[in-house]
Amino acid sequence: MSELAPIIVVTGTDTAIGKTVTTAAIVVGLRGQGLRLVVVKPTQTGLLPGQPGDIHDVCRLAGKVETHEFVRLPDPLAPDAAGRRVGVALPSVADHAARLAAIAHRDDVDLVLVEGAGGLLVRLDGDGGTIADLGSELSALGAKVGYVVVAAAGLGTLNHSALTAEALRTRGLDCLGFVIGSWPQNPDLAMRTNLEDLASVTGTQLLGRIPAGAGQWTPVEFQAKAAAWIAI
Repeated sequence: MSELAPIIVVTGTDTAIGKTVTTAAIVVGLRGQGLRLVVVKPTQTGLLPGQPGDIHDVCRLAGKVETHEFVRLPDPLAPDAAGRRVGVALPSVADHAARLAAIAHRDDVDLVLVEGAGGLLVRLDGDGGTIADLGSELSALGAKVGYVVVAAAGLGTLNHSALTAEALRTRGLDCLGFVIGSWPQNPDLAMRTNLEDLASVTGTQLLGRIPAGAGQWTPVEFQAKAAAWIAI
C-alpha cells in the first residue's frame, strides 16, 4: 500500500463564502496538472436525500471527478446541531479522518480535496470536534495536510481572515493561503485595499480570487477559465 496522498482542506471564514466553487476551481487546476483527485464532503447539511448538494455542484462545474459524501442532514445548521435535531449520532472527527486516510492510501489517488462545513471551528461531531481537529487527526495518521481558506472580499474580511489564520497557526496546521470567494467586476474601495492587505494581515499568501457569479457559469466556460484563478 502507498503512502498517504496529500490532503487539502477547503474551509472558510464564514458559511456561504464560496468554498464549493473554490473547490471546483482547484479540481480544474490540479487535474490540468495530471493529478488524480478525490473530493470529499464529510458532512452536508440543509438537504434531503436525493437533492443535489455541494458535491454535485463541484462535478457540475469541474466535470467528472470521484466524490464522496459521508453524512447528510436535513436542517441548514452546523453539523452537530443538525444531528441533534434529527437524533443522529454523528461520526467522530477521528472516524472521518480514518475514512479520509483510507482514501489517501489508495495507489490511484494523488491528492484528496476535503470541503468543510462552514468555518474552521464549526463542530463536525457531538464531542466538539472541528474542521481544525480533522486536520490534526489526519496529521497524526501520517497525512500531509494543508488548508485553503476562502474569504469574503468586503469590509470586515481582514479581521475574520486574521483570526482564522491565527487559529491554524496555534494548532500547528499548515495554511496554504487564502482565496477570495467572490470578486466583483467593480470592487469598492474596501475590497481593493483588502486585496492588497490580506496576505500581510494573515501572514500567508493570497492564492487567487473567484469571479463573482462563477458558480452559475456553464461547465465549458468554467473549465476553460478556472485553472487560472488559483495558484496551488
